[in-house]
Amino acid sequence: MKKLVLAAALILSAPSAWAEGKLSLSEISQYLNGMTTAQAPFTQINDDGSLSTGKLYIHRPGRMRFQYEKPNNAVVMAGGGTVVIQDPKSNQPPESYPLKRTPLSIILQRNVDLGRANMVVGHSYDGTSTIVTAQDPEHPDYGNIELMFTGNPVELRKWVINDSSGTSTTVILGVLETDMRLNSNLFTPPHAGSSGGR
Repeated sequence: MKKLVLAAALILSAPSAWAEGKLSLSEISQYLNGMTTAQAPFTQINDDGSLSTGKLYIHRPGRMRFQYEKPNNAVVMAGGGTVVIQDPKSNQPPESYPLKRTPLSIILQRNVDLGRANMVVGHSYDGTSTIVTAQDPEHPDYGNIELMFTGNPVELRKWVINDSSGTSTTVILGVLETDMRLNSNLFTPPHAGSSGGR
C-alpha cells in the first residue's frame, strides 16, 4: 500500500516538476538577446535523410555562417539582410534570397521577443529540453523554426526548420561556445569579396 501511495505521489508531483524545468519564453528571449557571437560544430539532417557536418558561426544581429565539411564544401551565410548559398560543385553563381523570408531571421533579429502575439505556436517540455516553435506572425507562410533548449545554464542545442516548401532540415549543435571575436569576412557574401569568402 505504501508503494502505491508513493507512486501516486510521484505521478501527481510530476507535472509541477516538469513545469519547474520548462524554460519561460522570456528566459529564452533573454538568452538569445544576450548572445552576440557563437560558434559550434553541427550535424545537419536533411529532408531526404542524408547527413552533412560542418561549423556554425553566429554574429547577432543578422549574421550567420554554415561552413560545410568535405565532400559538400558548401557555404551558407546570412548578412546584410540576405542569405547566400555558395556550392563549389555547381557551375551556377551563388544563390541568394531575403533573410526575412526564412525562419532563421527570428533568432537573428536585433531584439528577440518570443512573447510577441502569434509568434510562438508551440511551447513544451519533454523532461529534458524546452521546445519552442516560432514563426513570423505577419508571414506564417514563410514556415517555422522549432528550437530546443536545455537549462542550467540555458543553451541552444538543436533546431528544425520547416520551410514554406514543406521540407524540414534539422541542425544538431555540438558544444556551443559564445562571446568570441569572429572575423567579419566570415559573413561577407562571395560576390562582395575578392576570393569567394575563402
